[in-house]
Amino acid sequence: MHTAIQARRDGLADLRARATLATADFYAKIGLAAPASAPRFQAVNKGKMWHIIDRKTGKTCGFCGSYLMAQQFVDAMEAAATRKLVGRQ
Repeated sequence: MHTAIQARRDGLADLRARATLATADFYAKIGLAAPASAPRFQAVNKGKMWHIIDRKTGKTCGFCGSYLMAQQFVDAMEAAATRKLVGRQ
């Protein structure tokens, strides 16, 4: 990746982190918990299969044959996204 593009992405990531911290500080000052973010992945039933859809991009990330397996897959994808293992492009 070009250094200018990487520098821009790093700067935006820092600003995003500062905005998140500032929001949490504002909510702490009024004594409320900061609002939780919406889940990134969603299991949708299409026919006999469950599609795991990334709500951020709208793309299907995987398929599962049962609801239980789909929910486990969604939980794993959410955990990976939290650890920043998903979404590197």
